[in-house]
Amino acid sequence: MVWLLNPFTFTIGTRGNCEPIICAIILWIILCLMNGRLVQAAFWYGLVVHMRIYPIIYALPIILVLDPLFFQHGAKPALVNWSSRKSKSQQTSSCKKLMDPCCICNFLTSLFTWRRIMFGLISGAMFFLLTGIFFFLYGWDFLHEALLYHLTRTDPRHNFSIYFYHIYLHYEHELSNLEKLVSFLPQILVQLVLVFRFAQDFSFCFFVQTVAFVAFNKVMTAQYFVWFFCLLPLILPWTNMKLRGKGLVCILLWMAAQGHWLLWGYLLEFKGKNVFLQLWVAGLLFLAANTFVLINIIQQHTYSPVFQQSSYAASKKHVKQR
Repeated sequence: MVWLLNPFTFTIGTRGNCEPIICAIILWIILCLMNGRLVQAAFWYGLVVHMRIYPIIYALPIILVLDPLFFQHGAKPALVNWSSRKSKSQQTSSCKKLMDPCCICNFLTSLFTWRRIMFGLISGAMFFLLTGIFFFLYGWDFLHEALLYHLTRTDPRHNFSIYFYHIYLHYEHELSNLEKLVSFLPQILVQLVLVFRFAQDFSFCFFVQTVAFVAFNKVMTAQYFVWFFCLLPLILPWTNMKLRGKGLVCILLWMAAQGHWLLWGYLLEFKGKNVFLQLWVAGLLFLAANTFVLINIIQQHTYSPVFQQSSYAASKKHVKQR
């Protein structure tokens, strides 16, 4: 119902873009990872990054998930029994393990496993093969429109982002390297924190990554909201948020902040009013609403790792520690 009966998703998804196809491929990648079909997951991941560049943000959590503790040769990864959820205290401690310096150090020392290398080679080969084919067919126009354009894109209208007003004021001038860094740095830092905190619960990690990526992006349009709406049904079973309580507050706040922005957008686009400053303030409020909703979703989420350690890997780790 959250996806199929959502008027927002089918309005955006039927106006000429391929967002539902992208969403379906991402859901299929999650399913392939859960079933240990890494070759398929890598193939589809390379394809989806070629079609839309934003799923590149999922590369790091996927690499973190492909841990030798979960994936053993010739064996399907064991899924955690989700019917027995962890308590709130266990959830917090489990989340903090990923941020532990020792855990990060172990990850860096065991980074280059054959599964991670295989996933990178297959997905990278798929991406570069498709990019090469279409570059051969359409030349530099394709490369610019599909990839390079996103590095320099500026949108002075139709943009929920807090950076829109600065972009509007400097539209005829190229942004300096410092300005580009300032716009990307908060986004990168938030992504890294979310990945290292929630990577093992990777469907939830994908969701919070996408919400944060869209909220802090230099350009934000309504089309981008579909990216995380498709992941919302996957995390609802693990939330303690009640619809009649905080859930309703979050929904109404998010819709009100967006409606407030659209009011000023209407006055600008259709009435020709000089309301750029008011529109920018509305963008700030929309970012605050997105941040508030995201924090509440994280606080009310029951941390549920997808995989459990194989008995062989656990015993091997125990012997190594002794």
